[in-house]
Amino acid sequence: MEWLFKFPTMNDDSLRALKKVIDEGFRGFTRTYGGAIEGLFTPLQSFLIWAERLLIGAPWPVVILIVGALAWFGSRSATIVSLCCGILFAIGWFGMWEDTMKTVSMIFVCAVLSIVVGLPIGIAMARSNRLQNVINPVLDVMQTMPSFVYLIPVVMLLGIGRVPGVIAVVIYAIPPMIRLTNLGIRMVDRDVLEAADAFGSSNRQKLFKVQLPLALPTIMAGINQTIMMALAMVVIASMIGVQGLGQPVLKAIANQYFTLGVFNGLAIVGIAIIFDRISQAYGLRLQKHREVAHG
Repeated sequence: MEWLFKFPTMNDDSLRALKKVIDEGFRGFTRTYGGAIEGLFTPLQSFLIWAERLLIGAPWPVVILIVGALAWFGSRSATIVSLCCGILFAIGWFGMWEDTMKTVSMIFVCAVLSIVVGLPIGIAMARSNRLQNVINPVLDVMQTMPSFVYLIPVVMLLGIGRVPGVIAVVIYAIPPMIRLTNLGIRMVDRDVLEAADAFGSSNRQKLFKVQLPLALPTIMAGINQTIMMALAMVVIASMIGVQGLGQPVLKAIANQYFTLGVFNGLAIVGIAIIFDRISQAYGLRLQKHREVAHG
């Protein structure tokens, strides 16, 4: 009856051989194609460096004014504008301005990359049930895989640096963008689509003039969630060379600097609040506009 209590497992030698074959295969792939793959991401590195230099080199009052203008455009609320500007001023007052700008530039690049990649995939999923059935399990794996695991293949392929960190963050953060784009387009009222067909709209016109505008509040929620998940990866990405607020947090953990860790952690929370309030308020405004126009 021992077999009832001892789970059957693969032979140790066979398991060891299997792991060795997989590891050697991936190492061989890295040696063969690593250089070529790294070259593909050179434009991404240039974009990241440009965004970082732009934010760090810009005068701090200009940055705060731009954030305030974006907050007003998104929310039309003086309270949210004051909150966003106050958070940024407090971050700078406590000496974390440069690290914050590095983090914001990385989140900006990750958000742009997630939108550019995730939006077309979400649209394609909304148009094909078969494609949706294929991609959904992939998204499930991407969302449930421990975030540290993403770092292993990325570092083996591209080494330590900003670009590997951005790629790992995008892999972790892009699923909400894809899922909510797909959901938003699928939720568009069939009567509206039938009316568009009745007026002779082409598929392209129906997508860009009907489906995407009506799905925009849901897509904005996807962008919001993508940014929040990207911020959650800031500290982990700093382990492979991504500069910003994550590195002081790692330093605080290693050296038990309580105040350093708390201050930089609160700065990350502050950035998250700014992004969240602006994007949520803009999405809510879009939702109200849609209800007034079509309700």
